[in-house]
Amino acid sequence: MIDHLALQVADVPAAAAFYTTVFAPAGLREIMRFGTPGGPVVGMGGRDGHPELWLGPLTEGTERPVHLALRVPSRSAVDEVFALVRERGAPVLHEPRVWPEYHPGYYGAFFRDPDGNNVEAVHHTTPG
Repeated sequence: MIDHLALQVADVPAAAAFYTTVFAPAGLREIMRFGTPGGPVVGMGGRDGHPELWLGPLTEGTERPVHLALRVPSRSAVDEVFALVRERGAPVLHEPRVWPEYHPGYYGAFFRDPDGNNVEAVHHTTPG
């Protein structure tokens, strides 16, 4: 069910080097890296090439909320999660949509949990 986890770190290249070194026996490697206005973002994963651990720069002051993405079985399930988020009055970060910058079949919605963490419901449509 966990699709990916993102951590905000003080030094992205140093953190990426740390994780890829100490988890090398588990096959962890850098899958992708791209720049943002705040600095680099690194996606790491295993042999399947799916980035499951993301490292990014501090973006919210000294707070370091976790980004937790949970995989759901369909786009309609993303929409259902989002409706329940709205019903509960949780802060919405991004309404459900396709995120082609991640990949063409990436459909997700982002919101805050009661502790301020960035939570995402995501579905990956297989290109076909």
